[in-house]
Amino acid sequence: MRAMVLTGIRSMEMQEVPDPTLQNKKDVLIRMTTVGVCGSDVHYYVSGKIGTQVVKFPFPVGHEGAGIVQDVGADVTGVKPGDRIAIEPAMPCWTCDQCLAGRPHTCRNLSFLGCPDQADGCLTEKIVMPESSCFKISESMTLDEAALSEPLSIGVYAVQQSIPMQDATVGILGAGPIGLSVLLPAKAQGAKKIYVTDKLDERLALARQVGASWTGNPNHEDVVATVHKVQPDELDVVFECCGQQEALTQAIGMLKPGGKLMIVGIPQVEEVSFSISQMRHKEITIRNVRRQCHCVQPALDMIDNKALDVAFMVTHRFPFEKTQDAFDLVADYRDGVIKAVIDFPQTCG
Repeated sequence: MRAMVLTGIRSMEMQEVPDPTLQNKKDVLIRMTTVGVCGSDVHYYVSGKIGTQVVKFPFPVGHEGAGIVQDVGADVTGVKPGDRIAIEPAMPCWTCDQCLAGRPHTCRNLSFLGCPDQADGCLTEKIVMPESSCFKISESMTLDEAALSEPLSIGVYAVQQSIPMQDATVGILGAGPIGLSVLLPAKAQGAKKIYVTDKLDERLALARQVGASWTGNPNHEDVVATVHKVQPDELDVVFECCGQQEALTQAIGMLKPGGKLMIVGIPQVEEVSFSISQMRHKEITIRNVRRQCHCVQPALDMIDNKALDVAFMVTHRFPFEKTQDAFDLVADYRDGVIKAVIDFPQTCG
């Protein structure tokens, strides 16, 4: 089968690799149909690392996927060949202290698609995943929506872990796919006002279309001062969704005393800083968001029940052979891209 692999900084190559096979009785063989290009994939593409996670080339990335079940192990009962599925990229051990405490997202032995030294990504024609990572989708759900359930489930989890949304004043810094994936469930769950910032005006326009109360571009204005003016008592919770130091600093400035900072974005650097004086005087709580914990099915349910719409996020499509073009587009923020999707040919055996 074919796999698209990173071969160096800003370099990708289509390679022939062995077909994966079922190794365990709970394994599922999946023919990939759809993969979304994530910002973390692009970090590996442009710099070869995220923090301490360093790529050893060649390496296939990709973790936002949907596909069709091709074969299953003897003990698989939840899906069968022919089923269309959304793929949860995390593969916990289910036996360590974290898994037993209901925290599989911080599993001591976690493997995650497209992470160095963990698991190859899903930019391949076929992959094998444990049954626990396979979620059958309804006939009415598109494979695009199934793939988008991965970033959406992060947003659902982030909102779930923040504060009650009913009547809350919310900030979202970064209006890319993750920021929008926070905005949608926050709005659906009753946030009173949602303030969104981004450096790309087209993303801010989209955020307004799907529920933002106010948007601001930090390249053009002092967004902290403006939020203070519009919302004098400041914000209950701010979701940092772009992984930038300046956004973390802005978040502390926007939060009210007793407010909560949710760090959702993934910085490329290993260390960030905060004003301890501001944090102490406001008694700010900081909560990191580690992917999606038990939130894939809730995200799929919200899509299926039409509680929210994610289809608008897909702005660009590329055939599998043109994956590098998709990565270049996303890396350079060109042409108003929100989510680029890779389509796989459906003739592979």
